Amino acid sequence: MERTDTRTEPAIRCRGLHKRFGGTVAVDGIDLEVRRGECFGLLGPNGAGKTTTVEILEGLQPRDGGEVQVLGMRWESDAAAIRQRLGVQLQESEFSDRLTVEEIVRMFRSFYRQGPTPDELIDFVQLGEKRRAQVRHLSGGQRQRLSVACALAGDPDLLFLDEPTTGLDPQSRRQLWDVCEAFKARGGTILLTTHFMDEAERLSDRIAVMDHGRVIAHGTPAELIASLGGAHVIEFAATAQPSDDELRAIPGVTRVSTHGGATQLTVEETHRSLPALLDGIGAAGGVLTELTTHRATLEDVFLALTGRELRDE
Repeated sequence: MERTDTRTEPAIRCRGLHKRFGGTVAVDGIDLEVRRGECFGLLGPNGAGKTTTVEILEGLQPRDGGEVQVLGMRWESDAAAIRQRLGVQLQESEFSDRLTVEEIVRMFRSFYRQGPTPDELIDFVQLGEKRRAQVRHLSGGQRQRLSVACALAGDPDLLFLDEPTTGLDPQSRRQLWDVCEAFKARGGTILLTTHFMDEAERLSDRIAVMDHGRVIAHGTPAELIASLGGAHVIEFAATAQPSDDELRAIPGVTRVSTHGGATQLTVEETHRSLPALLDGIGAAGGVLTELTTHRATLEDVFLALTGRELRDE
């Protein structure tokens, strides 16, 4: 399962990608480039256009405009060749409950001209002890790893993962992360969609955030978090508080926003800004009713960019 492909063209390149459904513009002229050997996270709320974008890249939807290259090829002329080099794991895969893990993996392996043996696939996703178990007896995490094994049956260069850990417990999530990291370590490329910011930060080398059919931000997780201008977030609620202008004047505050009845301050250093905030609330005649602090995360980036929670759907 070792890779010797050293070509330097991107795994995915699209320019001016456009898709419309009736009067609705789902994808509005986006540019994307996914480098070989990286995990690229594509984030956005429902309706942002990410699902349509991924379906176009997978060859499931025709585009209305723009250019798309996958592994240096085009769907219009190279569909059969592209499919042999793609792996697609869906959020929900329907397997026959009475087939065993080994039977399902052997079936999927038969669809491809080349690839690892069924035993190698089963071991790679850590299902060796379940190879003779029927699907109906698998846990949610085991079913997801089986789905990934099927996506890897043709030893793909490019793997699409659609919210791979939705509904899984923490241990199962981390086991699936290990599988993804092992695939990437062998030289594979991953395009990941997820609603979990810790997952995106853990797995993704670079991230693009979509909303309203457009890419509104892109960069490494560290670069996106740094774009907030501060390393920490103070979230509070009070019976009365300083105005937004007065909050912005607090030492170290780089951003002020309001979500769900609470005010969020992005700050450089909590110990520098918090005393001034408490003094300001007191001067306004207010009483603090809620206070939390945390390091700035991708979740805060998403809120800053879109004005809503990632899972507001």
